[in-house]
Amino acid sequence: MKNYYAVLGLDSDASSAAIKNAYRKKASEFHPDRNTAADAADKFRDVQEAYDLLADDAKRSAYDESRHRSLLENPLEAAEEIWKTYMNKVLQ
Repeated sequence: MKNYYAVLGLDSDASSAAIKNAYRKKASEFHPDRNTAADAADKFRDVQEAYDLLADDAKRSAYDESRHRSLLENPLEAAEEIWKTYMNKVLQ
């Protein structure tokens, strides 16, 4: 399961305003018209996908519930994802 909070560089308790600000920053950073890196378009799509889900309260609630279930049903995979997210934040 993709960690949309990590895509935007946020914690799971982020406010709607924080989500919007993070989206604007990341979208500007990875927009294909501004960023000529080979993977910029893919990262831009990931950022857009994350924002579309997290900005909608109903979708966000369902996503958070799914993340919680994943932690209970498959703790090893969830722990691995948490570790990757943590290391990405530390190394940035």
